[in-house]
Order: sequence, then C-alpha cells, then structure tokens
Amino acid sequence: MNVKANLSPKDIARACADAMWAEDDASKGLGMEIVDIGPGHATMAMTVRPDMVNGQRVCHGGIIFTLADSAFAFACNSYNERVVAAQGQITFIKPGRLGDRLVATAREISRGRRSGIYDVRVSVGGIVIAEFRGHSRVVPGTWLPAVGQDKQ
Repeated sequence: MNVKANLSPKDIARACADAMWAEDDASKGLGMEIVDIGPGHATMAMTVRPDMVNGQRVCHGGIIFTLADSAFAFACNSYNERVVAAQGQITFIKPGRLGDRLVATAREISRGRRSGIYDVRVSVGGIVIAEFRGHSRVVPGTWLPAVGQDKQ
C-alpha cells in the first residue's frame, strides 16, 4: 500500500478507480459512469435502456443489483487494496423505468483489516428505489504500484 507520498487519499481512490475501470467491461458495457469517488465511497450512474426492462416493462432487478454492486466495488477498492465481494443483498423499494437515470451511492459502514461492510442507496431523481448491503473481503494485490515496484 506504499504508493507515492504526494498522493492524497482522494487521489489514491481516483487512481484505483481508473485502474479498475480500465478492466471493467461489465460496468462499461451497461453504460455506467463514475460520478464521484473517494476513500470508502463511490457514486455511479446509468440510464435504463430498452434492453434492461423485463416482462413487466420495468428495469430488471438484476440490472439495479449490478449497478449497486459496481458502486460497492469501487468504494471498497478505493484504498489501493484488491477487494472482492463476499456477500451482497438488495431490497427493492420502487421500480426503475425505461429512461430513468439510476444513481447508486455507496458508503463505507465498517472497514477492518480483511473485511468491510458497505451500504448502497439506488435512487431516481432523489427517490430511493433500492437499498443494497455488501460485505467485502481483501485479497492479495494492489491497484497501484508501490514506489519502485510494478503493479501486482
């Protein structure tokens, strides 16, 4: 975790997000964007497309879960540690609809040496449509090289 000394925690979070985003074909393919990133938090957004609605003509729950999961991933990978999901659960409150801009805001609740808990609120126009809770687990590796080392 020894990255360049002149980087602030916000700079480290942004650099980790950039490294992670470069390899995240799923989030990019669904049209997600990173709206905000910082240590332990992330906001991501996407617009519901026709190929994202189900037979009820509302946004498929799996799409909403995926957006929340991506925001969770960017939040817990913001400290230059490689982190994966150990568990995630979602409660759907209201439907998302075709053309809605979904915004997922993830925030850190607890972070220990190897695991963490993050809550993600998914909203449309400020109205909450889903709540997600993710449990994270640190795995070997970093996003950014340490001074004098290559990326792991």
